[in-house]
Amino acid sequence: MSNLNEEQLVDELAKLFGIDPEYYDIFGQRHIPSIETKRAILTAMGVHTATHDQMTRELAAVQEATWRQPCEPVLVQRVGIDGTWSFRMPGEGKEDKAVSIEWSIRDEAGHVLTGKAGPELERADSIVLHDGRYWKFELPLPRNLPVGYYDLTAVGTLSSSRQAHGSLRLIIVPPHCYQPAQTQTDSRLWGVSLQLYALRSTQNWGVGDFTDLFQWTEWAAKELGAGIIGLNPLHTLQNTRPYHISPYSPDSRFYLNALYVDVKQIPEFQESKEAQGIARDEGFLSCLEALNKSDTVDYERVAAVKRQVLDALFVAFEQHHFRKEADHLVPCTTRGEHFAQYLEREGHALEAFALFQALHEQFSRESPPQLIWQDWPEAYRHPTSIASQEFRAEHKRQIRFHQYVQWVAHQQLRRVHERTRELGMPVGLYHDLALGSDRGGSDAWIFQSLLALGADCGCPPDAFAPEGQNWGLPPVNPHALRRTGYRMFIDLLRKNLQYGGAIRLDHVMALFRLFWIPRGLPPSAGAYVQYPWEDLLGVLALESVRHRAVIVGEDLGTVPDVVRDKLSAAGVLSYRVFYFERGDDGEWKRPAVYPRQALAVVTTHDLPTLAGFWSGEDLRVRERLGFYRDESAHRRALDEREREKAGIARVLRREGVWPPGLDETEALHQPLSSDLMCAIHLYVARSPSSLMLVTIEDLVGDTAQVNLPGTLDSYPNWSHKTPLTLSEVKGNSNAKQLARALKAARPNPCRL
Repeated sequence: MSNLNEEQLVDELAKLFGIDPEYYDIFGQRHIPSIETKRAILTAMGVHTATHDQMTRELAAVQEATWRQPCEPVLVQRVGIDGTWSFRMPGEGKEDKAVSIEWSIRDEAGHVLTGKAGPELERADSIVLHDGRYWKFELPLPRNLPVGYYDLTAVGTLSSSRQAHGSLRLIIVPPHCYQPAQTQTDSRLWGVSLQLYALRSTQNWGVGDFTDLFQWTEWAAKELGAGIIGLNPLHTLQNTRPYHISPYSPDSRFYLNALYVDVKQIPEFQESKEAQGIARDEGFLSCLEALNKSDTVDYERVAAVKRQVLDALFVAFEQHHFRKEADHLVPCTTRGEHFAQYLEREGHALEAFALFQALHEQFSRESPPQLIWQDWPEAYRHPTSIASQEFRAEHKRQIRFHQYVQWVAHQQLRRVHERTRELGMPVGLYHDLALGSDRGGSDAWIFQSLLALGADCGCPPDAFAPEGQNWGLPPVNPHALRRTGYRMFIDLLRKNLQYGGAIRLDHVMALFRLFWIPRGLPPSAGAYVQYPWEDLLGVLALESVRHRAVIVGEDLGTVPDVVRDKLSAAGVLSYRVFYFERGDDGEWKRPAVYPRQALAVVTTHDLPTLAGFWSGEDLRVRERLGFYRDESAHRRALDEREREKAGIARVLRREGVWPPGLDETEALHQPLSSDLMCAIHLYVARSPSSLMLVTIEDLVGDTAQVNLPGTLDSYPNWSHKTPLTLSEVKGNSNAKQLARALKAARPNPCRL
């Protein structure tokens, strides 16, 4: 290794740490990452690359690490397949003979299975390092272990009584993700997708909340026959413009956005005269009226008014449900006991999250405000630091407040989930899991050792972003994740799967490889990093089966066929968007060729609504915001849109769903009619895809796009409200017609 030059050392380390030596973009152009890129990514992974000597030591350490650890950190094994596990230990010379290995396997219930191998164990392999020879042994796993998580510990003993102790996390996984009975028959479900914050109602406080969701779900199930309700990510946000309102760049993916709590439905509201007084105040009511009338969500003001009442409710909660003993609060009611049980279940993870929120509030009040933890005094930049723990001890009540808010959010969302089951919805709530979280948020603070904070993730050049994209999210370090037995990934899935029957994984390609961009460099300087996809898919399948939740993988963009094949074999549904489902000739694909194992939609939050697409509203917005280089570019986009609309009309006629009596020339040059809206959705509904979603925007014919990629504050991203309340939607003729058509095309197989 000492004979390698620096460039060769970087290449060798890059190979060991899974950095791809090349990649091809969507245009087929080959890219070879530079040495500087590889070096920067290695550094972000925690590899020392500053000097030749450092890299030489790192390379030796990586190559020897496996031999010096008796067991791998984790082993993921498919159920029903005979497997083996490895044990390594140092020997005392070439003539080492008698070796025995005793092991025990503890399951999640505490049951222990023990065994012993030896003394005449066959050596599977060996190596001589500078401090002597190391032996490797392969031992069979016990047969018929059921799916689940196990802790395996082992002790290897040489004849001379020299011992080696090792442990590994054993995960036995099912062959594929959960597949409900309805999706295994000819049944094809449909449902409605919505942005929860966007829901209007007469009862909410300027933002859609869990009570609105409960009522929408009840109506969709009972009146429309919907089997699924799609949601935007409900992750914790800071709820401040312009950077911290996107649900795809959350503060934390583990906890819920407090903005969605309906404070009036918290039991303490009936116990708190202070909270009731606030809610009756004329100034407060005037503020609520303005928030409700606004066509966009005012995140900061909504957060402020809800926080004012939540503070009062927490005071009432402590007064009515706890008594003070010494320096501790002790539950004195059933509700208090339930909260204590919740804290015990959530444990250290929730406490760390709440500690961050309390610290964030503390430093946000400084002058000037320190809004991201990287700007806090250095002593507080780690959750286990002395200063952080002293703060925790001194601010127990502030921390308990944030735990309380998560508890009431959990209760309200859980109530909606349970109602979907009572209503007989085959899937129920369909959640969205963001790819990552904000580098200035609580996840990044808590999981610093698992995230590569010196890099961003994004994508290379494609048709929609010729320069590539940088999403500004720190990627998970796959090697650190594996060293910890995938615990963060497991916990993340459990948190997000507990409230519904399906979940969408944003950018599912991240299970296989992710495009890393060194901080401060453009996307063109990025490279792909490989992830342990077989292990991650196995864990995903296990948690999916345990939670009885369907998994949908957002596989848009450049996704190799082999990856789609692996996802399909694992029972992960593909995500098919009508706008993109075209052949090489540009013609829209027939519904019959959509895969059965898929969720089909007409549009998404990042694309124009169907009414907006047909009227060209999205093109007018882009023109107004200066997206086009000149008028000729704008004209080409308009011409292309006319060709696309003509192509849609052509395939609708071919499929036999063009509305009878509708004049094509007239339809192409007027706003989208309800008949044509239905026809396009029926076209998609005819596909064999087991799930289909229609957006609320399309249900009511809204033209405003949810999010316009490439903008920050020039467009009201993640803020636009639905134009109608639920009661108004119930009487809307467009919604009624579309719902009737989809209900007939895809009847719910479950009776209410």
